Amino acid sequence: MDTALAITTVDLARIQFATTSIYHFFFVPLTLGLGPIVAVMQTMWHRTKDERWLRLTHFFGTLFLINFAIGVATGLVQEFQFGMNWSVYSKFVGNVFGAPLAIEGLAAFFLEATFLGVWIFGWNRLSPRLHLATLWIAVVGTWMSAYFILVANSWMQDPVGYEIVNGEAQLTSVWDLLTSRWALWAWGHTILAGLTAGAAVVFGVCCWHFVRGRNQELFRPAAKLALIVLVPVAGFNLWFGSNFGILVTELQPMKISAAEAQWDDCSKCAFSLFQIGGFTEDDQTPTFSIQIPDLLSFLSTGSIDGKVSGLTELNRQYEATFGPGNYIPPVRTIYWSMRIMAYAGSFVALLSLVAAFLLWKRRLEQRRWFLWVAVYSMFLPFIAITAGWILTEVGRQPWIVQGLLKTGDANSPAVSTAMIAFSLAMFACLYLLLLVLDIWLMRRYAKIDPPELDRGESGDPMPAIGY
Repeated sequence: MDTALAITTVDLARIQFATTSIYHFFFVPLTLGLGPIVAVMQTMWHRTKDERWLRLTHFFGTLFLINFAIGVATGLVQEFQFGMNWSVYSKFVGNVFGAPLAIEGLAAFFLEATFLGVWIFGWNRLSPRLHLATLWIAVVGTWMSAYFILVANSWMQDPVGYEIVNGEAQLTSVWDLLTSRWALWAWGHTILAGLTAGAAVVFGVCCWHFVRGRNQELFRPAAKLALIVLVPVAGFNLWFGSNFGILVTELQPMKISAAEAQWDDCSKCAFSLFQIGGFTEDDQTPTFSIQIPDLLSFLSTGSIDGKVSGLTELNRQYEATFGPGNYIPPVRTIYWSMRIMAYAGSFVALLSLVAAFLLWKRRLEQRRWFLWVAVYSMFLPFIAITAGWILTEVGRQPWIVQGLLKTGDANSPAVSTAMIAFSLAMFACLYLLLLVLDIWLMRRYAKIDPPELDRGESGDPMPAIGY
C-alpha cells in the first residue's frame, strides 16, 4: 500500500536521501552531456580557426562551469548521509563500496577537477593543442566518475562478487564488481541521457536567441551541432533503455511488474499507455485503461510471447525465499515514473527529428512557435531522468540491497526522528537557495550576447569575459 505520510525515522531518512539525490542528479546529466559538446566546439575552433566556435566555447563553457560547481557542492552531502542516517547499511556494504567510491574520489573526481581548473586558467598560457587536451581529459574524468558511482549503486541493484562474513558483505572479486551487467547497462543509459540533456540545453538556448532575432549566424552552427548529437542519441537511448528493461526483468522482476501494475501472471501481455485505478492489492483491476497488445511482453522479455510474472505470484515467491512480509513496492509511483520517463524521452526524440528537418529546409528560425516549444523542452530530459531515477530506486523497495538488506533495517538507530526532521528542513532550505541561484545564473548567462573576442599584443583571440 502507498504511504501518504512519512512518520518514522526510516521514512524521514529516505526522504532526506531522496531529496539530496534527486536534486544532485539535476546537475549530473548536464555535466556529462554539455562537457563533451563544449569540447567539440573548442576542437572545431582549433581545427578551423573559425572564431565563432571560440565564442561559442566560452559562452557554453560558462554554463557548463556554473552547473559543474553547484553539482559538486550538492553531491558532497550524499556520501556524508551514509554515515549519518544509514550506519547499519554503511557497515554492511562498506567493504564493497570502498573500492569504487575511493577510485571515484581519488582518481576520477580529482582528474576532472584538476584538469578543469587548468582549462579555466590556461587560456593563452598553454598551447592551443595542450589547452584543448585538458578539457577532453576533464570530460573523460566526468564520465569515469559516473561509472564508478554507478558501479556502487548497481551493486545495490544486483549484488555480485561478494560473500557474507559475520553479517557483512565482503568483496571477493573486484572484476565482477566493475564489470557487473547492471553497471555497464546503467552507465551506458546514463551517458546517453546526459548527452541528450546537454544537446537539448544547447539547442534550446540557441532557439532562445533565434526567437530574439539576435546572433543567428553565431548560434546556427551550435544548433546544428546540438542536433547532430540529439537526433541519434535521443533515438538510440529509447532502444537502449528498452533493452535495459529486459535485464531488469531478469534481475528484478518485481520492479517491471510494478511498472505495469501487473498483478497476475500473463503471456503476450499488453502495455497500458494510461490507466485509472488498479494500483493496490485491494483494487487490482483498472476502471479505465488504454493498452497496446503484446508490448509489455516484448519490452520485458524481447518476445511478444514472453511471460511476465505478476506481483501477487512474485510476492509469494519472495515470502518463500526471504520470509513472511510484503515485498511489493509502491505501484502507483513506479507506474507513473516509468511513463513520465518514456513519454518525455519520446517527445524529445520526436522534437529533434522535426528540428533537424526544419534546419535542413532552412526554416528553423522562421518557425517561432517551434522555437518556443524547443526552449521549454529543455527541461524534458531532466524530467525524464528524474522519473527514471525514481523508478530505479523506489522500484527496488523494500530492499536497500536487493535480496540482502531491507531499507527498514538499514538506518542509524542512534539518530532520532527530530534530528533528521531538523536536518531535512535545513537541507531543503539550503537546496532551495542553491536552486534559485543556479536558475538565476544559468538564465543570466544564457541570455547575454556572446561578447566579441579581445586580442592581446600577439593578435591572438582572447576571451572578453574570463571564467
